[in-house]
This record gives sequence, structure tokens and C-alpha cells, in this order.
Amino acid sequence: MNDEKRIFEQLNQLTEEHEMLDRTIHDMHSSNPYVDQLSMQRLKKKKLFLKEEIAKLKAQLYPDIIA
Repeated sequence: MNDEKRIFEQLNQLTEEHEMLDRTIHDMHSSNPYVDQLSMQRLKKKKLFLKEEIAKLKAQLYPDIIA
């Protein structure tokens, strides 16, 4: 049960960080269409990494059960 709680906490933290990055990327692009592409690329890679980590944690909590 302790592992499950730890995974939920980690999942919540990563989800919040992912949402914050999403807002940051959107705000950067909205405020300046000529934003630094290197910075934007780095933020998008970080966002993708977080998405993959979130998927891994969800897979630990809810494993696929083949019937």
C-alpha cells in the first residue's frame, strides 16, 4: 500500500509539472510567435519526457490484464 501511495504522489507531481509546461509553452507561443525555437524545443522535449513517465506510473498502478 505504501508503494501505491508513493506512486500516486509522484504521478500527481509529474502531472502538475506537465500541465505547467503546457501552459508555459502556450503562453510563450501566444505572446511572441517568433519565440526562441531552441528554448521551445527543450520545453517540448521535457513535456514529452514527463508524459512518458506519467504513462509508466499509470501502467504500474493499472497493469493491462489480458483476459
